[in-house]
Amino acid sequence: MADLKSTFLDVYSILKSDLLQDPSFEFTHESRQWLERMLDYNVRGGKLNRGLSVVDSYKLLKQGQDLTEKETFLSCALGWCIEWLQAYFLVLDDIMDNSVTRRGQPCWFRKPKVGMIAINDGILLRNHIHRILKKHFREMPYYVDLVDLFNEVEFQTACGQMIDLITTFDGEKDLSKYSLQIHRRIVQYKTAYYSFYLPVACALLMAGENLENHTDVKTVLIDMGIYFQVQIGTDIEDFKCSWLVVKALERCSEEQTKILYENYGKAEPSNVAKVKALYKELDLEKAFMEYEKESYEKLTKLIEAHQSKAIQAVLKSFLAKIYKRQK
Repeated sequence: MADLKSTFLDVYSILKSDLLQDPSFEFTHESRQWLERMLDYNVRGGKLNRGLSVVDSYKLLKQGQDLTEKETFLSCALGWCIEWLQAYFLVLDDIMDNSVTRRGQPCWFRKPKVGMIAINDGILLRNHIHRILKKHFREMPYYVDLVDLFNEVEFQTACGQMIDLITTFDGEKDLSKYSLQIHRRIVQYKTAYYSFYLPVACALLMAGENLENHTDVKTVLIDMGIYFQVQIGTDIEDFKCSWLVVKALERCSEEQTKILYENYGKAEPSNVAKVKALYKELDLEKAFMEYEKESYEKLTKLIEAHQSKAIQAVLKSFLAKIYKRQK
């Protein structure tokens, strides 16, 4: 894995160098420095799970055959396109949510001298994806399908973000809007498509597959992405439509509902503590464990029903990464 990660990071350096020398723009020394710093901070700075999973999935689809140097480079480049997409979403998401930190560091727009320039940086990150695809995949028979795939997933993610933003609108904190259906829709579109389906879809296209023949794979990966998101993060403080708050609303007495309404979406530790105490009172941990067990069994059954052993291996490797993960 360490070896794959160092190969992956080498490919980042090549892609970054290409973008810093892009012939379509006359860079000044200052703009090139800015771009390099912005890319290193936002693209290279993550855990890289989504990107690396393109390479892992492609290897599994090749069923143990060694990848050629070109295949390794191309699968890494596609992985990086997903990391670029993630960076573009997060840079803009942090501004919309007025967040303070991301990955334990200040959000990019909070850095000195950045501010709202981060919006344009987000636009650049989005454009870089298509510069990379054009330079390295234009001659590939699946190029049009790749461009289509990235455009489709970007659109779905932006729509998911829209539902999330209008449901959790800060000025009118209204828990009555929240339901399991809304929660599922937000997670499916905002996270599951680009985090779970996109890496595998990239690997399938590279392996010469037609995505229309793999709608069952998409269904399993989307379900996996929804299951992955049903965990506690800073959902209480951020007034997020989480699985836990929806389940709490289903189980609350009138008195308990009042406590939830008074404390949910407030950042004060005392408010958060009251919500967590209520979750404990409602035995949501047990409900979550039951949900987790049911989801795992359902996903395993769906995976094992797939006729291709190689695709089963890809899906099982994803499930193994997320089952009972620690946040």
